[in-house]
Amino acid sequence: MCNSRNLLSLLTLVALTVIRPAYGAEPTQVQVETSAGTFTLQMDADRAPLSVANFLEYARTGFYDGTIFHRVVNGFVIQGGGYTPDFTLKPTRLAVVNEAGNGLSNRRGSVAMARTGDPHSADAQFYINLADNLALDPKPTRWGYAVFGEVVE
Repeated sequence: MCNSRNLLSLLTLVALTVIRPAYGAEPTQVQVETSAGTFTLQMDADRAPLSVANFLEYARTGFYDGTIFHRVVNGFVIQGGGYTPDFTLKPTRLAVVNEAGNGLSNRRGSVAMARTGDPHSADAQFYINLADNLALDPKPTRWGYAVFGEVVE
């Protein structure tokens, strides 16, 4: 069995830095620095404007600094953005409207808003798909999970 406390200490979010594009037409990128390394997310504000604005506001205010990836499921997702290393849930702003169905899919490397069973409950938590998780996309009879970006580096 994996020692979850050791795993979580490896996956602490140190900082999220919004990288301003050189030209206004380029998508916004966010550099994610963790205790296990750094990666870059690219936002899709054209297809998910509310989710991107919400995520960027949390990033710009330092909300994510020192939080952990509290849910790591091999071959599925890695989820973070809500808990401190002692598993204290951070207080959040109001939830955003679910933008699933925007043409973006929960494919490997995509970034989406985490939520409860309420389709419009996403606030600060997000996840990165480690595989193609098309079951998380919207269906005619149910809401999906809103993708708002992707890992690009």
